[in-house]
Amino acid sequence: MVNNYLTPREIVSELDKYIVGQDAAKRTVAIALRNRWRRQQVPEPIRDEIAPKNIIMIGPTGVGKTEISRRLARLAQSPFLKVEVTKFTEVGYVGRDVESMIRDLTELAINMVKGEEKQKVLNKAREIAEERLLDLLLPPKTEPAKPEDSGGPEKILEVVRKPASEPLSTREKLRSLFREGRLEDRFVDMEVSQRVVPMVEIFSSAGMEEMDFNLKDMFGNLFPKKTKRRKVKVPEAFDLLVQEESQRLIDMDKVTEEAIRKVEQAGIIFLDEIDKIAGRGSSHGPDVSREGVQRDLLPIVEGSTVTTKYGMVKTDHILFIASGAFHNSKPSDLIPELQGRFPIRVELKSLTQEDFIRILTEPQSALITQYVELMKTEGITLTFLPEAVAEIARIAFNVNLRTENIGARRLHTIMERLLEDLSFEAPDQVEKEQTITAEEVRKKLSSIEENEDLSRYIL
Repeated sequence: MVNNYLTPREIVSELDKYIVGQDAAKRTVAIALRNRWRRQQVPEPIRDEIAPKNIIMIGPTGVGKTEISRRLARLAQSPFLKVEVTKFTEVGYVGRDVESMIRDLTELAINMVKGEEKQKVLNKAREIAEERLLDLLLPPKTEPAKPEDSGGPEKILEVVRKPASEPLSTREKLRSLFREGRLEDRFVDMEVSQRVVPMVEIFSSAGMEEMDFNLKDMFGNLFPKKTKRRKVKVPEAFDLLVQEESQRLIDMDKVTEEAIRKVEQAGIIFLDEIDKIAGRGSSHGPDVSREGVQRDLLPIVEGSTVTTKYGMVKTDHILFIASGAFHNSKPSDLIPELQGRFPIRVELKSLTQEDFIRILTEPQSALITQYVELMKTEGITLTFLPEAVAEIARIAFNVNLRTENIGARRLHTIMERLLEDLSFEAPDQVEKEQTITAEEVRKKLSSIEENEDLSRYIL
């Protein structure tokens, strides 16, 4: 299993499977991830003093900033949240409160840990669910209480509940039929629980959006669960029972404790478009709010305690990775205190034509591989000649140069345009072998490439 015990070289090697180029950025994040493991190994008194080395990634859009962070979080099996800082506004203005990112991250961690716990108890849950399903298929008979057995209400209750001796073979026969999948078309009646919560909406200023969820939780606990009798097929009934039993077997206190620990020690928050809140020199208009967002972000990045519905969460050791194109501003335009909290700066390079060729073919989930697999679902074998790949890369590079540089995202628009006719006609296509040549690429895209105004709209 891939985890944060990987060496920096191994982390870079894993990132290379999905992201082309950007070696400097990969090295930087690999060191940051390894430092987390190193911090856990140092003596206790020093451990709390070692702060995470937050990173600012500088580079145009579409060069891999977000993808590097997302893949890094998957490698570390860490709670990961991407937020655009432009959604936040200074306290007192309409918009989201910066503390909400920690609450969102905690919610993600709860779901992550709950999923892990569910996997651990799945076999036990399936066993119990199977027994309950067999009870629905073959309800246990109960013997009537005999007068001579009456020894008080407890004794009567015990006798009434005692299952009668049913032929073991019938139950076991049903069990084997279910396991062989021969009961899939059979229906069973079962009680499905549903919680009725009154609609609560709160219209309030920033910092109050959490109240909506907390009130819903509170009302959900006050109002009893309602059950509804449904007739469902055996496989669906089994899935519902497995889900119900998994919930019962999971210890939510343990889940909450582990989730908060994961957030505090391994959480990663990706702050996108941080350059949009940079820029000073004006004391009125939107710049006031921009600097206000920076000042609100500062205590979170610096290390503070945020109240969530699961308890208090400390942000001291969460890793923050900020990114921005910084076309109209510089990292030095951020307020000095915030700059100090992002000691590592790494610049990502613009993608070259050769990079585009590699992006189309090399990664595990390369764009060409995706389209080949999509067409395979229609029974079509799609082949791209090397010259065609080179031509796609050339057109993408040229359009980026002449219009807006959106990096690798340009490849998506070009591939969609190139394969639009084939994608539409695929279900009715008689010829199942399709080869994309350089000539075909030029034929479909050259007119758009040459007309700059047209390429701005279409590509």
